[in-house]
Amino acid sequence: MGALRLMRLAGKGLGLAVKAGVMGLSLKASRQAAVGAFAAELRKANLPPETIAQLCDSQGYQETQRRINHWLERLPHSRRFVRLASGGACSFAYLKDLPPRRRITTYSTYVCQIRGGGVVFARLEEFILEKLSETKLPSLTAAVVKGEEVVWARAFGFKDVARGLPATTKTLYGIGSVTKSFTALAIMQLAEQGKLRLDDPVDLHVPFPVRPQGERVTILHLLTHSSGIPALAYAEAVIRGRTGAQDNWLPIASYSDLVTFMQDANDWTLFKPGERWFYLNEGYAALGAVIEKCAGVPYEDYVRTHILLPLGMDRSFFGKAAVEKDSDVAVPYVITRTGEQMPSTYAYGGLTADGALISNIYDLARYAAMYLGGGKFGQTRVLGEDGIKAMQEPRIALPYQGNFGSRYYALGLFNTPAFYGRTLIDHGGSVLVATAFMGFVPEEGLGVVLLANGSGYPLSQIGQYALCLLLGQEPAELPFIALERELTALTGVYETYKGTMRVQVKKAGSLLMLENKDKYNDTTAPLLVEDLSGAHKRFYTLNTGVRVPIEFAVSDKGIELIYERYLLRRVGKLG
Repeated sequence: MGALRLMRLAGKGLGLAVKAGVMGLSLKASRQAAVGAFAAELRKANLPPETIAQLCDSQGYQETQRRINHWLERLPHSRRFVRLASGGACSFAYLKDLPPRRRITTYSTYVCQIRGGGVVFARLEEFILEKLSETKLPSLTAAVVKGEEVVWARAFGFKDVARGLPATTKTLYGIGSVTKSFTALAIMQLAEQGKLRLDDPVDLHVPFPVRPQGERVTILHLLTHSSGIPALAYAEAVIRGRTGAQDNWLPIASYSDLVTFMQDANDWTLFKPGERWFYLNEGYAALGAVIEKCAGVPYEDYVRTHILLPLGMDRSFFGKAAVEKDSDVAVPYVITRTGEQMPSTYAYGGLTADGALISNIYDLARYAAMYLGGGKFGQTRVLGEDGIKAMQEPRIALPYQGNFGSRYYALGLFNTPAFYGRTLIDHGGSVLVATAFMGFVPEEGLGVVLLANGSGYPLSQIGQYALCLLLGQEPAELPFIALERELTALTGVYETYKGTMRVQVKKAGSLLMLENKDKYNDTTAPLLVEDLSGAHKRFYTLNTGVRVPIEFAVSDKGIELIYERYLLRRVGKLG
């Protein structure tokens, strides 16, 4: 029997074992389920019982895999990621686009299905492409990891729009603040080695000029963004200045420059260390300097030697020279308010331990798998299990709610304790011209990594959408999806009695905007959500500092807008 025929039968058989692996079965159990389903398909093909037995015993099934492998090797490189569908219910993925030394696993039989017969990855792919189109993102790469296996990987769009070059699953992107988790991991390694303590004052190791309310800031305060120092926006100024997004030029090229920049910031502190969460890029830049002082080598060299290379992340780089030697790098883009994609540059040299790393989804998948493995990937351990657990423990509450209620910062990672009855550990990143997300659910051994060459639809929301699907939940009920659906349904053109006045209601991110234009005037008012439950959707806006209620009444007859003295009815869609 030919390899292609075997592959089709294996794909159909795997379609009957779709919940194996992702839904909690061990690798051994998932393979047993796959072999059993494969045997059922062979029986349907009217093969003799002795042939079925031969193909499905341990050695025979391995031979089937070998023949499939041999057939795949003969395919053009671009077709080695293969998906076969069986009645719309099965997606058979085989990752062959990496040489053996780069593979996380050599063979994967994980196939995912959600209720209603929809394929998990097909739905995810459709969602991603839709959001790229809506927000004009040039490209995105994504991977799902289960344990130490990449079970799905995909590239979308163009890494270089002008040259028409498609992104690949190996394309490099800036990962922004996901770098902070590497910095936190390095600090924990040094603490494990006894070279520092988390309760050490920062200025015990390196200069740190700010003392919020007269108190010294510790390493732990910086790790948890609880120093009491508000964001001084040095990174924002560096990024926007280097990319041309603003005229301000802040030439910070070293930690000494940053210390000088922070010299007068004591007057900007309102809280003592530990009292309030303020996300502080400057704090993680200081941690990079602490690493250099305690390790005796540059920050980049330490991370490369003690984290990147041990994990096999040999295409993750700091610095322009190393990146430009690589042949598969995404062009960074500024996406303007009109949707124009402007080629730009990374802020090389301006950012360090707070957001400078450039990587790819396979390397980041290994990194996520290390956390899922309790600090170990394969036979390599980079941090003790207790240290990895400590990095994920909630330390300080954020002063606002997330999509799943309370959210906390741990050590270089965010912690959401109520993600479908599980814990979501994650971090996002943005350097304006590139965005990133890494998130994982420790209880399920499941993670997702996403990279894009621009800022558009939040990658954290794509990550939550992916994990929602993989956990067997319905993403239509995700808070941000539900909000988007509700707001979109209310957009349109509204008129008063006999068309005497006309307004437009448009969606702008998570807001609605009420526009009233005529030949001489142009008035726009933001509509802020108050209550979307029931048939009467309540919003409010501000008029001369006074809160003004706005209501949309939804019925079978249509939608009516009640605003101040006016009643308007929706008469059409936006042009």
